[in-house]
Amino acid sequence: MVDVKTRTRPAAITLTRTAEQRISDLMSRAPDEAIGVKLSTPRRGCSGLAYSVDYVTTEDRFDEKIETPGGTFYVDGGSVLYLIGSVMDWREDDFTAGFVFENPNAKGSCGCGESFTI
Repeated sequence: MVDVKTRTRPAAITLTRTAEQRISDLMSRAPDEAIGVKLSTPRRGCSGLAYSVDYVTTEDRFDEKIETPGGTFYVDGGSVLYLIGSVMDWREDDFTAGFVFENPNAKGSCGCGESFTI
């Protein structure tokens, strides 16, 4: 019998503590049918792809599933390749608040920062 060693695959995206806390905050007031929060990269904006974070009500077997202290975070299966190695943070200042992404795969972004290209 061959002893096969398996290793845990690293998550496609790393969440900072502030991002995890924001997910916890979102889940604390989520609709009853929500099972988590999902990140996807729909086609839109000047550069082609945008980041979208929404509640999710059903689990898709192709999605990346990341358990956080405040709830389950999903990464859309069709978006994973665009996001590998990314860091997701939550930032707030006097004028804005939102998730911010450091994506090593992005080759450019539009002037307003709303979308990116791969």
